[in-house]
Amino acid sequence: MSKISAIKPHGCPLQQPSPMPFERYRPFQPLKLPDRTWPDKELTKAPRWLSTDLRDGNQALIDPMTPGRKRELFDLLVRMGYKEIEIGFPAASQTEYDFVRSLIEDEDAIPDDVVISVLTQAREDLIDRTAQSLVGAKRATIHMYNAVADLFQRVVFQNTPEQTKELAKQGTQWVVSAMERHLGDTEMGYEYSPEIFSQANTDFALEVCEGVMEVWQPDADREIILNLPATVEMSTPNTYADQVEYFCRNIPNRENVCVSLHPHNDRGTAVAAAEFAQMAGADRVEGCLFGHGERTGNVDLVTLGLNLYTQGIDPKIDFSNLDEIRHTVEFCTGMPVHDRQPYSGDLVYTAFSGSHQDAIKKGLDDLQNKADEQGKTIHEIEWIAPYLPLDPHDVGRNYEAVIRVNSQSGKGGVSYLMRTDHRLDMPRRLQMEFSRVVQKYADEASHEITSEQLWEFFESEYLKMDEPLSGLDFNFRNEHGVYNITCELNFHGERKKVTGRGNGPVSAFVDVLKAVGFNVHVLDYAEHAMTSGGDAKAAAYIECEIGEGEDAKTLWGVGIHPDITTASLHALISACNRA
Repeated sequence: MSKISAIKPHGCPLQQPSPMPFERYRPFQPLKLPDRTWPDKELTKAPRWLSTDLRDGNQALIDPMTPGRKRELFDLLVRMGYKEIEIGFPAASQTEYDFVRSLIEDEDAIPDDVVISVLTQAREDLIDRTAQSLVGAKRATIHMYNAVADLFQRVVFQNTPEQTKELAKQGTQWVVSAMERHLGDTEMGYEYSPEIFSQANTDFALEVCEGVMEVWQPDADREIILNLPATVEMSTPNTYADQVEYFCRNIPNRENVCVSLHPHNDRGTAVAAAEFAQMAGADRVEGCLFGHGERTGNVDLVTLGLNLYTQGIDPKIDFSNLDEIRHTVEFCTGMPVHDRQPYSGDLVYTAFSGSHQDAIKKGLDDLQNKADEQGKTIHEIEWIAPYLPLDPHDVGRNYEAVIRVNSQSGKGGVSYLMRTDHRLDMPRRLQMEFSRVVQKYADEASHEITSEQLWEFFESEYLKMDEPLSGLDFNFRNEHGVYNITCELNFHGERKKVTGRGNGPVSAFVDVLKAVGFNVHVLDYAEHAMTSGGDAKAAAYIECEIGEGEDAKTLWGVGIHPDITTASLHALISACNRA
């Protein structure tokens, strides 16, 4: 029986009541759906995507985008492969209206396979103005909304449920009439959003949508998009999924309805809500790149897309140059992407922890070995790596930032950078020794150690020490397997000519070192080429025990030279100077 004094379960310290007035808030009442099926479903394909960066994203900026920046962002979305793009709220202002017109009037702006979308409230004058903005477009969608949650009906609009249903139907009729008046030459789609859907009674939202469908009359050639916004995220993502599954089960004429999602991120779970709701039957997702949008933002389209990608599913969007995407969005919106933003932040492929670095290093080594066996590159084989769910190369990153060094780092990270950046594949015990050197510097500096600084530390510790001993010249003679060496050395500032002999160059030089007072016993030796071609260099690593008895020290020396034998002798000198 262990003698450890354990914390008893009933003796664990309990969280104490907070001083916050939590009782002022009501828990969300979930929909009762005991026969839900979505938890057993899997995502197997990408949804239809709509980017609302130019509308929902733009309206949430401190300084809304200029027309030039909106155009740059629109062009980026097209290049990435988005086929449905909400470009504005043309009835809201002349600036918005003019931007819509500028895209339509530029014949090269909107590809034939891209559908632009514009938003409007359920007001006849605004709907008519919205339709006018689309004249000349090849393919477009008018997106109308009105609020259906009880709180908004009572407090914001002072509407009864019947008035809310009638407004949705009447607004849809105004949309149909405006399309007929202004847009006879345009392929038109219609999207309706029961705004605040996630806080509404789901049966009431269904009634409203059924009334809208009675007016629009969807069929096989006349789709309707019913968009279900979590306008303010107020519940756990499984609750939203239940609402969506219930809606999909009960909406009539389901085969001609595109059920769309519009999650916001107020509770920080918009991505999970969107994924669960797709499992629940939704066909389409609206969001913004990097989660821009009102308050805490819309769902992040980048995270959703790359979540699919890392499960082996084509997101149907090109994220292969994620840094360019990020920089363009940052320029256009004036808002930086967070360092920890999934997939796209500066630090998301970076490990500082020593244990993480060691695992990543071993994982990358394993991948390289598998690639070599298959005659492929590491980027052509199945990706499985510790702590890296995505190969950074696939989104235009490299491995330079994967491992970075600070006081939390260990030998794995240090050795990885020394190998990848400086071509030094150090033996394991040397990795451990040098990591202690780096740790000392990192503790003193209290900040990240760069790759360049690592090289400076390594040079200072192993390569640039020339006291008390430095080698000036070495000459070998091999006589029947016995090596004789004549050396010119500088020892404590005095030039010496010393000879030695052994069964190889290293043992012969050990004999020389003994003659000048260093008792050296070689414990381990490793070497490798650093570069090839005319300026080829080699590295030699020698672990030595120097001295005798209790005064003996075990340490490493390193030598770098175009000639591998000379590199080995320099490694012995390095070890002696460190003793």
